[in-house]
Amino acid sequence: MPSLILSLETSSPVCSVALHRVADGSLVGQTELRLEKSHSSHLSVLVSQLLENTGHTLQDLAAVALSDGPGSYTGLRIGAAAAKGFCYALDVPLLAVGTLQSLAHQVAQRTAHPENYLYCPMLDARRMEVYAALYRHDGTEELAPTPLVLDADTLGEQLAHHSLLCFGNGAAKFRPLVAGHPHVAFLAGIEPSAIAVGELALGAYQRQEFRSVAYYEPFYLKEVYTTTPKNRT
Repeated sequence: MPSLILSLETSSPVCSVALHRVADGSLVGQTELRLEKSHSSHLSVLVSQLLENTGHTLQDLAAVALSDGPGSYTGLRIGAAAAKGFCYALDVPLLAVGTLQSLAHQVAQRTAHPENYLYCPMLDARRMEVYAALYRHDGTEELAPTPLVLDADTLGEQLAHHSLLCFGNGAAKFRPLVAGHPHVAFLAGIEPSAIAVGELALGAYQRQEFRSVAYYEPFYLKEVYTTTPKNRT
């Protein structure tokens, strides 16, 4: 009987996959690769190796979960294509977990007295812009995922009333703008992980919050812009 949730995290340069048991949410195994632009060529290999190393096959999957975004356009598309392919082939449901929500969950799980903070994941959106959100320790959303242009007044209202923990690959751009503020702290080295995706996906699976395999699209947050190459003749 299918008993595992396979989780894919491809929204950042880290390509990560994980397996969790449906019965108790325990982690079976996880692997990741930290190579730029490697997702398309290595994601399926990572899945195959993880299944083999843990003594399982694709037929043991009860569902496939993926990081929903925001994040890298290309990475999210690769993750969505892979997840849809597995779901179609195995006839199992698709689950999607917000990238910022899973980052906040990851940090809250490790924080002493987590109820004392608002969690502010920030993903780099180039220049002085980030994708950001605010969550309480129990996952309650205080600020929906949004693109923020950073300046000294960013999140000023929240900082006036709450202690914020900021993290993710966009947080370093915010740090010098609020240097010395007593209500904000920064955590380095926090990256999207398939483990956190899987932990949140388990709840979605139990609630049967499945996504349409045919019509699912990642949550890009901003429109995808393409340009036409200049005529070089």
